[in-house]
Amino acid sequence: MVFDYGMVLSGMPDPGAHGELRRITGLSHEALEALYWVDRHAYDRGDLTGLGFWQKLASDGGLSLSAEAIAQLNEWDARMWTTSNPEMLAWHQALKARGLETAILSNMGDAVMENIVREFAWIADFDVLIWSYQHRMAKPEPAIYELLLDKLGTAPEETLFLDDKLENIEAARRHGIVGLQFSTVEQLRRDLISSGFDAWLPLP
Repeated sequence: MVFDYGMVLSGMPDPGAHGELRRITGLSHEALEALYWVDRHAYDRGDLTGLGFWQKLASDGGLSLSAEAIAQLNEWDARMWTTSNPEMLAWHQALKARGLETAILSNMGDAVMENIVREFAWIADFDVLIWSYQHRMAKPEPAIYELLLDKLGTAPEETLFLDDKLENIEAARRHGIVGLQFSTVEQLRRDLISSGFDAWLPLP
């Protein structure tokens, strides 16, 4: 059983932290979002560090920010993603109690991952952890799914993967992995039942 972290195991991004990003940069919500996602994949792949990501965003946005401000942005960005989804964490515990092997496969940059691991002891309850930046690859690149199967030691058809992004699910399916797009716990429950997984999995 494989989980994405962001928007699956995590809750919504912390709005207070996002407010701090806007305050420090002086950007509107729309302007910050437009710049934020340009190089996020490069950050997730490890092509940029967290500090490098914010330095580039500031440069691209024509912002004159001090090194201290860049460091603060990096910290608030990490805090923004350090949230959790209690219902999914409870389901994970039920899966572990059933004796299933579990993994996290997440597109994740260095500063965010370090904060998550520092703040959430439950991360250690997963058998396999694949954070994209550590391997210089990210979903939906084919190699990261090959790495996942190698680390888990499971056949693709025995591997169920949850992710909120359809492109990542479709990439997993091309490797024969069983993929379900996650939106809500209620929808996941319906999808598990309609796919027949309730015959051998506890439901969330």
